[in-house]
Amino acid sequence: MQHDTTETQVSSRGIDGFLGTRASLGMDVVLVGLIALLPVLAWSVALVRRGAYAAHKRLQLFIVVTLLAAIIVFEIDVRLISDWKLRAAGGVAWGGQPNPWWPAGVLIALGIHLVFAVSTLVLLVWVVWEALARFPSPPVPGSHGARHKVMARLAAADLLLTAITGSVFYWLAFVA
Repeated sequence: MQHDTTETQVSSRGIDGFLGTRASLGMDVVLVGLIALLPVLAWSVALVRRGAYAAHKRLQLFIVVTLLAAIIVFEIDVRLISDWKLRAAGGVAWGGQPNPWWPAGVLIALGIHLVFAVSTLVLLVWVVWEALARFPSPPVPGSHGARHKVMARLAAADLLLTAITGSVFYWLAFVA
């Protein structure tokens, strides 16, 4: 008896993304959202340098909430809706050749990305938590400022590296 895999392949595809790659909708949303947050981060840093502390606080909270929402969308997509590994492997189910980077290149890129993604989440939560706990409302410079600046710079650099490594993973998994 011959087994028809077409139904399995279609049902595990989930919802196709909007960037025209093999990625799912959740992957596309996370990639675009992560890259779009970088100018918001730069704007927030510019505001704090000009003394607009309340606006900086609002933008930082927006960034953290947006990242948490992206993580939730991503987790729902990869765990409940789409089979990202099937998408990353490419092949006939996707109207093309198998992905030459699957599995080794994709999984290595994912591992590197996860180091930065997890550390970014930890740093951002820590920086925001301490800022909310130690700065007055409305926010003004205080004794916590020097430590906040160092930790915030680490978190910002980590977020940038998360975006870069996430883009590399996305390209290797869903474009190549």
